[in-house]
Amino acid sequence: MFMNQSPPKTETPKILRSVSLDHGFHFYTEKGNTGITAISLSDFATKLETIDVNSVMFHYPRGDFQKWIDDTLGDKDLANRMCFIQTSLTGDYLRKHLLMIIQKRITDLKEQQSTKQTDGTV
Repeated sequence: MFMNQSPPKTETPKILRSVSLDHGFHFYTEKGNTGITAISLSDFATKLETIDVNSVMFHYPRGDFQKWIDDTLGDKDLANRMCFIQTSLTGDYLRKHLLMIIQKRITDLKEQQSTKQTDGTV
């Protein structure tokens, strides 16, 4: 699937679903587990807004966010988009850029889902 393509209609609900706590994204810092876990893409975005910025700096360079979004939620497109963030962005600038990409993706997926429901293709 190319970067600008939408996921097939069967994937949109999967990407937006909640997963079990075991399969959630567990936020860490270099000091250890923060005790905060996200269980959906929307929950991930909400928690990313307030999580200690050291957790963002711990996970992003390792590709942890991208791997969870791709492997667990099945959103290869979003994971790929997140890989192209300027490497010079750090701290709150990185967090804000990640949030912008994730929130746009959530909005786009919800719109696709709504359109499919109203035109009867779901």
